[in-house]
Amino acid sequence: MTALPLAAPFAASHAPAPRLLDLRGEFPAVPADWAYLDAAATAQKPRAVIEAITNAYARDYATVHRGVYARSARMTEAYEQARARVARFIGARTDEIIFVRGATEAINLVAQSWGLAHIGPGDRILLSVLEHHSNIVPWRMLADRVGAAIDVAPLTADGRIDEAALIAMIGPETKLVAIAHVSNVLGAVADIPRIAAAARAAGAKLLVDGCQAAPRMALDMAALGCDFYTFSGHKLYGPTGIGVLFARGDILAAMPPWQGGGAMIEEVRFETVSFAAPPLRFEAGTPHIVGAVGLAAAIAWVESIGVDAIEAHEAALTAQARAELEALGATVFGPADSAGILSFAVGEVHPHDVATILDEGGVAIRAGHHCAQPLMRHLGVPATARASVCAHTTPADIGRLAEGVKRVQRIFG
Repeated sequence: MTALPLAAPFAASHAPAPRLLDLRGEFPAVPADWAYLDAAATAQKPRAVIEAITNAYARDYATVHRGVYARSARMTEAYEQARARVARFIGARTDEIIFVRGATEAINLVAQSWGLAHIGPGDRILLSVLEHHSNIVPWRMLADRVGAAIDVAPLTADGRIDEAALIAMIGPETKLVAIAHVSNVLGAVADIPRIAAAARAAGAKLLVDGCQAAPRMALDMAALGCDFYTFSGHKLYGPTGIGVLFARGDILAAMPPWQGGGAMIEEVRFETVSFAAPPLRFEAGTPHIVGAVGLAAAIAWVESIGVDAIEAHEAALTAQARAELEALGATVFGPADSAGILSFAVGEVHPHDVATILDEGGVAIRAGHHCAQPLMRHLGVPATARASVCAHTTPADIGRLAEGVKRVQRIFG
């Protein structure tokens, strides 16, 4: 791993240039002439993850938790070792980790299991303006079903959750606070320990959508103090179709299952059914075995680079991108210290046109409402263009983004 120089304006700064990562060669799907700036949607996969998935299917594959033959036992061990690696990665116990299809399923699991058991008529659920639809819709569905109400915390002028206002909104009827650790649109980072302490003092539970935090910052469930934490594997350099729900052990032990089937039972009779202890209670049916193995390989790869190194790399490139976009007159939404994600507008040009022209120049960004329509209404725009960096992003990628925006401005005058 070697250091890369930062492009202007940072190269001319008197401050020492941050040390950047040089990882492009580890991503076979990212050629040198393609600037992939859509990691917030899904991350490209390093060779180590691709090889782990290939070997799991081509050499090691068997079912788990069922077979008594040697390969099945080895596959079961690999699957449970993946769970243990996830637990270490986020500072949790192994029995507090549930494998799901992604963060969307994790939030729905909490809503349909814990939520149905603990939220009823007159109770309140507290969200924020910047939430992803996956952290709005399940709660709206639950509230409509049981007669609960949803409160929405405002944002500060620079696009963060207004934590003082949010904390003031937590009342005796508030049963759950559900917020994003890092906004998928603005890159704003929430102070989870502060919010967790306030929720705990009021007797409310805290669920955190960690999809954008898990790939770019160190996590420790004990330090964060939340009750539930979710993230998706495919944003963490792992495969699609696998994700994680962390829930505190005492909460998880009391939660009823939300799906029935094989593997999640202790004993089945036609007259009665008893259920396995967590986490298997919440993993009905044959799991995404290779997905778990691939996620473990992704976490191992991230740990080999260093989460802190990735965070510093992304911070430097995000700052470079913000400076270059603002120098061109683009409107950049969100706080100045956004974590790896920049949403922007180029005058009155529709974000889809911006993205199309950038794509013609080999720059891949996201354009749209980013599954955050309430936030778009708050910003007063129908959509934004969004660039997001990751471990393999280079200063040259940011330069290509700036050149693409210049072309947009030339074309649209």
